[in-house]
Amino acid sequence: MLKPHDKHHEQTIVKRGGGKHKHDDHGGAWKVAFADFCLALMCLFLVLWLMAVRNTETLEHVMTQADGSKTDVGKGVMPEQVGGPRGSLIERFPMPRTGNTDVDGQATQGYNKSPTQTAEQRVKYEKPEDLKLLSQTLAKLSEENGLAKNLESMITPYGLRVMLHDTDSQGMFVRGSAVPTDKFTKLLRGMGPLFARMENQMLIVGHTDSSQYADTSYQAFSNWNLSSNRAMAARAQLLAGSMPADSVLQVVGMADRAPVNAKKADAGENRRIELLILTTSQAQNIAEMFGMPSSKTAIIRESDLPEPGLLQQLRQQMLPGKGKSDGN
Repeated sequence: MLKPHDKHHEQTIVKRGGGKHKHDDHGGAWKVAFADFCLALMCLFLVLWLMAVRNTETLEHVMTQADGSKTDVGKGVMPEQVGGPRGSLIERFPMPRTGNTDVDGQATQGYNKSPTQTAEQRVKYEKPEDLKLLSQTLAKLSEENGLAKNLESMITPYGLRVMLHDTDSQGMFVRGSAVPTDKFTKLLRGMGPLFARMENQMLIVGHTDSSQYADTSYQAFSNWNLSSNRAMAARAQLLAGSMPADSVLQVVGMADRAPVNAKKADAGENRRIELLILTTSQAQNIAEMFGMPSSKTAIIRESDLPEPGLLQQLRQQMLPGKGKSDGN
């Protein structure tokens, strides 16, 4: 019988590496570099995600204000203009196209036509009955777009005066900005084809209420800027609806200098866009007033002026409470 220590056992030799190899110093460095790269990449995606969320919140803010609610009234807060794609700092504003499609991709009328074709299709609104028919057509358009209470028109000796104003429940622009609401945009573009067939020229006048911005310095953004920008925005939407550019004779900003409701400074009807569709004679007079008079315009000389007695009578008739015509 063999003793335990006499048993034959195979010997297992474990050889442990000793010493230092040339790759041992940087064997794990690539892992640290890869971790840093992943961290930087995650930060980049986080920044891009935050920028996308901010643009989405801005768009949602503009859309929620499209009903004309009275937020930021008089605070001088302007809505932030959404930049270009992927956070570009270049502001992008919609511009009307001059091709066969408008900004919505719909077919337009009145563009890419020769002057002869355009002139043959245009009509003049000179008589009161013609202007009344035009007024009824515009009223129908506003009713179809849910803005029946936002449009008023009246026939004047100068032509047709069309007022597109705010109400307590519906605004024409986002408050404090020149961004038109969806309904107002649709209405103006719907008017474009109608004005494309019209030979008359018009004035586009912007008005604001008396609410002032917080910064009242002379270089700050004011109601003068706002009314002018809104008038230009209305012109852009009319052009996008296929109205010819030569239909607009003048674009004016009046700020709060001509309120419809002078007793209430922030009345909705004071915030308005007016389209003054002029008769041919009135358009010619305004063009000659600011431009070069035609050869047919008579030059007034001192001998052509009325007598002093007649001038005095005219001044008396123009005093308040006198000389009012019927129907005013």
